[in-house]
Amino acid sequence: MLDAVMVTCPWCFETVELTVEPDVEGELVQDCEVCCHPWRVRIHRGEDDDGEETLVVDVDREHP
Repeated sequence: MLDAVMVTCPWCFETVELTVEPDVEGELVQDCEVCCHPWRVRIHRGEDDDGEETLVVDVDREHP
């Protein structure tokens, strides 16, 4: 099952849904669907204190 998270583009500030496959973790580059500027996407998975899976997605500007 894909995870869907809402992120804000650091270039145009539009909110965009980003889908993440369950086995993806680490850093990747992806273009914004709205303005086409590149993002640096960091994906981290872990567990909270109750043992529930957590997903943290951080989006920054990627400079070409």
